[in-house]
Amino acid sequence: MSDTFISENIVYIGVNDKTLDLFESQYAVPQGVSYNSYVILDDKIAVLDTVDNRATEQWFANLEQTLAGESVDYLIVSHMEPDHAANIWQFAQRYPEVKIVGNAKTFAMITQFFDVDLGERKVEVKEGSTLELGHHTLQFFMAPMVHWPEVMVTYEQASKTLFSADGFGKFGTLDVEEDWTEEAARYYLNIVGKYGVQVQGLLKKAANLDIARICPLHGPILKDNLDYYIGKYQTWSTYQPEQSGVLVAFASIHGNTANAARRMAELLREQGEESVEVLDLSRTDMSLSVRKAFFYDRMIVAGATYDGGVFPCMEEFLLHLKSKNYQKRTVGIMENGSWAPLAGKVMRAMLETMKDVNILEPVVTIKSAVHADTEVVMQKLAGAISGSCDII
Repeated sequence: MSDTFISENIVYIGVNDKTLDLFESQYAVPQGVSYNSYVILDDKIAVLDTVDNRATEQWFANLEQTLAGESVDYLIVSHMEPDHAANIWQFAQRYPEVKIVGNAKTFAMITQFFDVDLGERKVEVKEGSTLELGHHTLQFFMAPMVHWPEVMVTYEQASKTLFSADGFGKFGTLDVEEDWTEEAARYYLNIVGKYGVQVQGLLKKAANLDIARICPLHGPILKDNLDYYIGKYQTWSTYQPEQSGVLVAFASIHGNTANAARRMAELLREQGEESVEVLDLSRTDMSLSVRKAFFYDRMIVAGATYDGGVFPCMEEFLLHLKSKNYQKRTVGIMENGSWAPLAGKVMRAMLETMKDVNILEPVVTIKSAVHADTEVVMQKLAGAISGSCDII
């Protein structure tokens, strides 16, 4: 292990996983993912979270190396999702004197995952509860639905360290040099994004703490320019766009809808739009498509009619947006159909279920391919969406 010491007595013992292809069996992770775990060495020794069962052997090796023969007094369980909690019972068996620290919902879930009775080994904490280790004091704050109901974060008072559970995490292993923002945004918007109100509640609690560093359960430890990271979470959790611009997201079967989407992008640029991005939903990872939709303040969806509805990747895209609480945006619609265009009706119906989504007129109907009369309507939609720009 290298760079394991977070502070003099707080040690990182997590594991990088470069073999995982899909996080939660749905999100592509080309740079892998880290399963983070920490040890606080004090009069009483505390371990904060275990790891996924894919990393069990290496995690126990890291732990034993750090302990150097010492035992463990407490295991803090921040989150019961298996990528963090898979080794709770194996850990408890290896260290029979250890106390398991969690909240009431934590212990209800433990019995669901493991057929065990912890009995007197349970230490149940509530909002604001503290646990003295010696020189270090742990304080617990509940973070329900960020992004499971039992989640809690731990603030270590002496080192001013916030152990933030899945908050402030990102995809990618810790030995990968890459910008934090994009992979953290893709992680947040797809995994936590639905629960903006709850994230806001956690941010309000964090605002009352003097935080020197943030230690998430995935991704790097954050210790410089914390206002930037917290600011990003403020933006994402209030569903504010990050960029004034237009995403043109298309679902095309034979290429004609794709051509129309690219022509729409040209018309938008002619209207003076500086930030226009065209996205092929058939060939773009869905989690990245979701991230792009939240990035811009406006969007045009262009979908081909298929089986009396809309081409499946567009339907999936809009379902994902709804499930992640897409809102506060302006959207234009383009549909294509050779004999019975119905995609626009379907897309509108899906968009109308989303909060504060302004659907523009006119809806552009393409019959097979763009012609001169079609382009006239496209120009009107381009003008309407450019005129609807919000200053951010």
